[in-house]
Amino acid sequence: MVQAQTHSEQEKQADIERHRAMAAAHTAMAQCLASNKDAEQCLKELQTACKNLAIGKYCGMKHAH
Repeated sequence: MVQAQTHSEQEKQADIERHRAMAAAHTAMAQCLASNKDAEQCLKELQTACKNLAIGKYCGMKHAH
């Protein structure tokens, strides 16, 4: 069983902003791919946007290809 952590209001707001920033980075990735840019270039842009934001180089999300 996983026990929920109690966060201060300030920590909660920081988490909210981090999730919004990750969502924006992933939206930009989708828009980049939809514009027919090279996938490697889009990935580099995602990695730059996500630096120090989430765990891993894929901004907290990686899916299978």
